[in-house]
Amino acid sequence: MGFADLLEEVGGFGRYQWLHVTLISLPGLLMASQNLLNNFVSGIPGHHCSLPANHSHYNLSQYQVEEKEFIKAFIPMDSSGTRLDRCKRYVEPQWQLLVPNNTANLSQLQTEECLDGWTFEKSEFFATTVSEWQLVCSLRPLKQMIQTIYMGGVLTGAIVFGGLSDRFGRRSVLIWSYLQLGILGSSSALSPSYTAYCIFRFLSGMAVSGIILNGVSLKVEWIPTKERTLVGTLSSFFFTFGQMVLAGLAFWLRDWRKLQLVACAPMFLFFTYSWWYVESARWLVLNRRSEEALKSLHRVARINGKPEVVDKLTLEVLHSHMSKEIESSRSKFTAYDLLRTRGMRRISICLVAVWFSTSFAYYGLAMDLQKFGTDRNGFCLHHGKAWQHGSSCCPHAGRGIPCSAQYGIWGVGGVGRLLRLLPARDAEHAVARHHRRRGGEMVWNKSHPSSSRGRVFERGHGLWRWRSGIDRRPSFKRAEGSGRDRTECPMINNIAKLGVD
Repeated sequence: MGFADLLEEVGGFGRYQWLHVTLISLPGLLMASQNLLNNFVSGIPGHHCSLPANHSHYNLSQYQVEEKEFIKAFIPMDSSGTRLDRCKRYVEPQWQLLVPNNTANLSQLQTEECLDGWTFEKSEFFATTVSEWQLVCSLRPLKQMIQTIYMGGVLTGAIVFGGLSDRFGRRSVLIWSYLQLGILGSSSALSPSYTAYCIFRFLSGMAVSGIILNGVSLKVEWIPTKERTLVGTLSSFFFTFGQMVLAGLAFWLRDWRKLQLVACAPMFLFFTYSWWYVESARWLVLNRRSEEALKSLHRVARINGKPEVVDKLTLEVLHSHMSKEIESSRSKFTAYDLLRTRGMRRISICLVAVWFSTSFAYYGLAMDLQKFGTDRNGFCLHHGKAWQHGSSCCPHAGRGIPCSAQYGIWGVGGVGRLLRLLPARDAEHAVARHHRRRGGEMVWNKSHPSSSRGRVFERGHGLWRWRSGIDRRPSFKRAEGSGRDRTECPMINNIAKLGVD
């Protein structure tokens, strides 16, 4: 007999447990938002160097060009030739570039850094931390530093609030975490400087760890063992749905301060009703506060419609049910005990390796959605849906199969991600070896409608055509104006470009 039997006597998974799980899970709607918030509040808008202060004195009419074309006399094009350079401008205006069919040698034109700051587009974002504090070009690493500092706060909070919860209880630390995230998270929306914002985000990250860790502990310790799998699955839906909510909020609120405030202000509501929570009776008994634990059990029994249990459940009954747990709580354990025996050592090492690889892959993809070059709102929305569908499979498939499938998918995804980093020469040789095995020569089918789009990965059929011959080597040629070999196949050229960029 143990504490699980006491939970069954006071109603098992009754009315109180449903309310308890729902109220603690509601903040999960905003926990995913906190982790992914930097994708939107620190998004990088399109930008270029600000024009010289006296540029308005020039007469546009004599050149008969629009203002967008007029900028090209001040700002050079980037290496791709499709957009303005983001970090350089000409030392002197180059009016000859506005003349049609000009033959100017662009490589000899002198450029300089953006001495007058940057001009940011407002088509996707009205304002972000990047545009407000100009975290671009040489200062661009400071944009990623915001997320790094936040994750450092998450790590620190796990250590600090984990120990405090064992000393002061899950309920007290959870209530404090709600208040801390509400105050400091909202204060970060009012940050006057980059340094102040980083400090607020670090402390907010600590509060996020306090909410997640103590919320899960307080939730599970009032749930019978056989219902914990169902509760864990339902709780994960709040996180995934919250990720989809973030996509909608970010689409609606294009100003980073408003989005930051909306993501943190609801914590005051959670702080208000969290006083209704009942402290874990198990923790109270193990910390020699049995009378408070008994009152908590009586309260739960009444809410669950079991008033007759109140008279039967006494301190003697409580101690008899938890005698073994009380005895074992007198022993002191340290982190070294996770490695003391062979079985615990194997489990601990495997869990550390699995969590490290999973977190590394997940956060590596989710923390900078802008690099995917797609709509980050849609990506965030679909990612939440996929996570939701995956969570719904766990109660039906156990733990082993979903975990194995998850790690397999992460592995395939990781290999695909590494292909983007494949050097250009290695990419060409890898594809060339594939063609030799096929016994043919690869040539670009220029008549295919998708060949001119520049998105060669979207369609595979008809993009290449094959011809047989004695010479089975792929045909390579040197691209004009390029210092390296290119092939006639756009897919290899795209891989080469990804490898260089």
